[in-house]
Amino acid sequence: MKKTNEIKTQVRLQDAQALAEGYSPAIRAMEIGAIVSFMALELFLVYRLYSNPHGGPWLLLSAVLLGYLAADFVSGFVHWMGDTWGSTNMPVLGKALIRPFREHHVDEKAITRHDFVETNGNNCLISLPVAVAAVSMPLSNSGWVFCASFLGAMIFWVMATNQFHKWSHMDSPPALIGFLQRIHLILPPAHHRIHHTAPFNKYYCITVGWLNWPLNAVSFFPLMERLVTRVTGLVPREDDIGDEAARALVEVQGATQAPVVQAAKELLTKATTEDAAPAPAPTRPS
Repeated sequence: MKKTNEIKTQVRLQDAQALAEGYSPAIRAMEIGAIVSFMALELFLVYRLYSNPHGGPWLLLSAVLLGYLAADFVSGFVHWMGDTWGSTNMPVLGKALIRPFREHHVDEKAITRHDFVETNGNNCLISLPVAVAAVSMPLSNSGWVFCASFLGAMIFWVMATNQFHKWSHMDSPPALIGFLQRIHLILPPAHHRIHHTAPFNKYYCITVGWLNWPLNAVSFFPLMERLVTRVTGLVPREDDIGDEAARALVEVQGATQAPVVQAAKELLTKATTEDAAPAPAPTRPS
């Protein structure tokens, strides 16, 4: 805990105004094009699936629900990548995709001031290749119909993720949204607040957040970071929280075991101690 508090004092975030000014007219035009293209592809997929003889309500419902769960993982993975790697100085990707992640840690309320295009354009853009793949499937049997439905549902929920994320930062979301947050069918504010504690290195899933606990329990993202660092030599979060804090965090995470491993060792130690304890001496009847 002491080492974690020291890292928090070392965090050096970027300037909020400079990051906000990075949202250029060219990026906005690209996002508008991405939203229009995404919606067109999704509507075309729905048209192809409508009355398809190989579909059915249970097949489509299961695809939608599994797509929701998959979107939660995808949101976490993309969020982790955007938070952890790259720099705002990178060409194209830096301003279009990485800049919003940096801005959000500096000014988490900024997303509540974004309109529909700025909120959802990025997710539509990264979903376009999957949308093209979904509409290109032949739909000649139930397997293809399920795959197309699953991919279409998944990217729909991926697109909706930033809207859910935006609502989680609003002081007074609409009543229906607040109800869905309370029953944890979309991302609840209290759950997401865990991520917004410096150095911002956990609870990345932001569609609904169901997968945050299991991924954190097995240290999924810290293990991925060690792998990437070993292969590339890059330091995770160096651009986001500064070199000093980033390197200190690498040191701490390298010495920390996954929570499930810690729990298993504690249970094993307890069982071993109980087995090794001497049995109480029998008492003689008086």
